[in-house]
Order: sequence, then C-alpha cells, then structure tokens
Amino acid sequence: MPSRRTARIAALTVAAVCSTVSAVVLTAPAHADTVHIHDIQGSTRISPYAGQKVTDVTGIVTGVRTYGSSKGFWIQDPDADDDPATSEGVFVFTGSAPKAAVGDSVTVTGTVSEYVPGGASTGNQSLTEITKPTVTVVSGGHAVPAATVVDAESVPDTYTAPGDTAAGGSVNGLTLEPATYALDYYESLEGMSVQVSDVRVVTATDPYAELWVTVKPREHADRRGGTVYGSYTSQNTGRLQIQSLGAAADFPTANVGDELTGTTAGPLDYNQFGGYTLVAGRLGTLDKGGLERETTEKQGRRELAVATYNVENLDPGDATFDAHASAIVQHLQSPDIVSLEEIQDNNGATNDGTVAADRTMQKLVDAIVAAGGPAYEWRSIDPVDLADGGEPGGNIRQVFLFNPERVSFTDRAGGDATTAVGVTKEHGKAALTVSPGRIDPAGEAWKNSRKPLAGEFAFRGRTVFLIANHFASKGGDQSLHGQFQPPVRSSETQRHLQATAVNSFVKDILTTQKNADVVTLGDINDFEFSGTAKLLEGDGELWSAIKSLPKSERYTYDYQGNSQVLDQILISPSIRRGCDFEYDSVHINAEFSDQISDHDPQVLRFRP
Repeated sequence: MPSRRTARIAALTVAAVCSTVSAVVLTAPAHADTVHIHDIQGSTRISPYAGQKVTDVTGIVTGVRTYGSSKGFWIQDPDADDDPATSEGVFVFTGSAPKAAVGDSVTVTGTVSEYVPGGASTGNQSLTEITKPTVTVVSGGHAVPAATVVDAESVPDTYTAPGDTAAGGSVNGLTLEPATYALDYYESLEGMSVQVSDVRVVTATDPYAELWVTVKPREHADRRGGTVYGSYTSQNTGRLQIQSLGAAADFPTANVGDELTGTTAGPLDYNQFGGYTLVAGRLGTLDKGGLERETTEKQGRRELAVATYNVENLDPGDATFDAHASAIVQHLQSPDIVSLEEIQDNNGATNDGTVAADRTMQKLVDAIVAAGGPAYEWRSIDPVDLADGGEPGGNIRQVFLFNPERVSFTDRAGGDATTAVGVTKEHGKAALTVSPGRIDPAGEAWKNSRKPLAGEFAFRGRTVFLIANHFASKGGDQSLHGQFQPPVRSSETQRHLQATAVNSFVKDILTTQKNADVVTLGDINDFEFSGTAKLLEGDGELWSAIKSLPKSERYTYDYQGNSQVLDQILISPSIRRGCDFEYDSVHINAEFSDQISDHDPQVLRFRP
C-alpha cells in the first residue's frame, strides 16, 4: 500500500480545491419550492434536487465543524417522514467558520450539491450538501433530535447490492434498501445524528485523530481484537470510522482491542479516507485493552529462520533505527535472514541522483549490534535512479540481512540494476547465474516498481534460494465503500504480471532441481486469497505459508478496520512437504497507534 501518511497529506493539500470542483451536478440550476431535508436526500444516493436552489430548508443544528477545508454544520429535521431510505440530515457547507451553534433552529437557502470526496475519478460516493448558503437562526437552545442507534442488530450482514451494469457498475441510481445492505443503511443515515455504544477499536488511532470501531463484535474477530478481512465476498459490515468535532489533542490514543465505552455520538459523514464516518460531538471513554507486542519463538540450532519486514521508507535521517533494531533482536529473535523492504538511499527523499544505501544499512546493522543482536551482513543491488517507484528520490529497494555466524551468502559476480539473474546447473544442482541478482529488471511487469532480489544462501551444507519482493501497491483501486460495486482493482493487473514472472523464475529453479528449497517472501501488496497469490503459487511451485495459520490469525496489516494480509512468505514443495515448518505473523506494528512501520513482520522457521 502507499504510505497512509503520504497519501493523506497529498489529499488534504487539494481538499479545498476538491470542495469546489468535485461536485456532481445533474441538472442545470433552477429554483425549487421549499422542501424538507428528506426530500433533498431522496431514496437514492443522488439528490433529486442536485444543482437546484432550495429555499428555507428547516432543521436543528446537530454538529458544527470549524476546522479543515470542509467547514460547515449539519442540520436535521425533527419531523421525520415514514420512509427509512430517506435521511433526515444534511451537511451545510459554509467554507468558513459557521456562525450557527448546536441546538439552533435554522432555515437555509442554498444550492444542493453532490460533492465527491477526493474527486470523481476516485469512484467514491458523493456527499449531499447545501452549498453557498444563506442561513437564518430562528431560535436557539433546542434539544437535538435523538441519535439513531447503530449496532449489530441494525446494520445488515450483506455489504452492498451489485452496481447497475447499465451505469458502469455504479450503485448511485439504485433505490436504497437499508434493511438489506449495509452501505445502503449507512447512506440512509447520511448527515443524521447517530450513536454507537461500547464499541471495540479495530484500527488504532492514526496521526490524523481518527480510529475505527466495529459495532459487530463477533464479526470475523481475531484473538487480539481486530476484524479479519478474509474474502472479497465477505465484507466486514460493522466497521465504522470515528473522528471528532473537538480538539485533536483530546482524541483518544487507542490500540486495537481497546474499547470506547459508553456513548459515542455525532453526525454521520462520508469522506475519501474510509467512507462513512461518525464525526463525534460526544466521545465514549477509552478503556484500554492492554494489547502487547508479540515475540516469536527462537529458532532451534538446526532450524533456519527467515523473515520479511517492511521498514517503511527507512533512511539515515529517521529516528526509528533503535526501535527497528529492538524489533528484530527482541521480537523477531534475530532471524538468520531478513528480507527488508523499503530501504531508502543514503539521503532519503532528497532527489539528487543518490542511489547507494550503504549508510542506511550500516546505521541499522550498528543499531542491531547495540541492541544485543548479531553482527549482520547484507546484500542488495542499487536501483536505477527513480526507476523503482516509491517516494520520489528515495529509491526504495529490498535488502537481504543475514547472520554470517549461522548462514553464508553465495556471492556470484555480475549482478547489477539492469542485469537479469538466471538459473544454471552446477554439480547436478540449481545455482543462480548472479547472486545477488534481479529478476527480469527490464520486463514490463517491473516498470516503476521494485524488482525482485534473488539470492543464494547456504545453511548447514544445504542451498536455499530466497527471492525478496515488493510488488506494486494498491494505489488507484476503487474503494470498498465507493459507488462502484464490486470495486475495480486496477492495480492488480501489474501485480499479476509480477506474480507470473516470479513464479516462472521459481519454475526454472525447480525444473533444474526438483527438490530445491525456495523461499519467496516480502511485501506482496495483496491478500493470501487474491489472484496475485494464486499466480505466485502457480501449479504448486509455491504455497503461501500464512495459510498454515487459522483464518482468524491471518493478517499483517490493518487498514480501515480490516486486518488483512499484504506480507507473505511462500515456500517450495520441498519445504512444505514434510510440514516441518512454523509460521508466525509477529504483531508489533499494525495494531498500535505508536507503530514504527505499518506492516507486521513475518517469520518462517524450517529445517532445510
């Protein structure tokens, strides 16, 4: 995945522009008679009054947003109609600090707009708003309409209806069925005051003062408090994002498994960073669950321990080296080989042609020694400047970190950024033509993406081949909460090419030596049930070892309330056949608000 921090900062930069240009106007502006809020909202996702001026819309102010680029307030009609598909609340976009206060009875004249957070190209749903408003405060001090309770009983188990094929798969024109579909249910409450009670946190507080909870505590729950995402066709409908209308400093710092006890209440908004969001005017009390970082088992003398760890754009200027070193030594128990992803060059994002990462690696190696770990050595290949994607100027790459007291690296000269590694036969066994080497670096599959790094190791006289990967990100995919259902996963086209290329290389090794030990690992940027994983596994050349865990323990990353797999270790038949291996997803980052990476490392222990 792209860094959530990077994506969020970029999106916030253009938010003010989007507020103006991302509106969906279905009809030419025209005057309409006085209408109620439920008339404006209508029974589909698009207002029947979109683009029209409405006059003297009445409501009680239920929430006021005075920060960010989307300043305004929510109003709700206390006199609801009898149609469950029509919301009784709406957001009034003022663009500047609004003068209305919670409890005011107001009339609003303005233009109905369908604003698409992030822009129409995202495929997100739109948010019905009244823009360019003239607001009259009739009176103050009124009780706000009672908040609608959102809980396990009210939210349907089915996530969404399939989109209209005649509309390109969009659900926008479909009549809402809030008793049948979760997304329709939330849409029917858009802009209204809602409340949740005693809810478990399923994504930790992030730097933008937001977290995720579930209103369905039993829905695909994992043993540490999260909600596991295990299938494209089995969505977690109880997920809901929580933000606050109060000061960011007062927002709770929560980890997965904590609870917001009591009532959390406020208007139901929709945004590009997670869809439906309860913007709380009242926050529950944080009850800490005491979640602790995991520690894997130490490998035995005859066991080889290999790990994959995405260290999230690590460069010499970062302050996380000691923490990463402690993670590797204490929590991963000093694996024999670590495939590191997102190692940046010696000056990080400074875009000056630097590609070497020796300073980055030496600083990490020194930190590991200081933490009581082994004196690791490392192998990698510097990429062509700006050719491998990631943060511009950072030149991220994969690196093999290995403990020379336990394992040796077989160096074979000739590997560089543009030379393709191949497979040959030596003394009747498979060998790499260069080590380390990159798989098909000129191939279309690897355009603007990290090239796989292949290396040949020896452990107790047995050759082990490792392929370190960092596949193309999910950037550009349509959101799970978007208007197109099912969402288009456009980014997987490149990952499918990448998986096919890596599988082909593994086939070459196994054709040369049927019983070769091959480990393919890294940030695959896709799920264990995905088409990418299936192509990597091929016809049995590889198998994703995380599938040896119970389904409730299969996750390496936590995104928008879904605990999911992105990082994988795949093994060849010779390793899998004897079932003499152990797999561990070591949860030290993804579930915590004070994470040093957004990925959890993975460890495989086996006897070659």
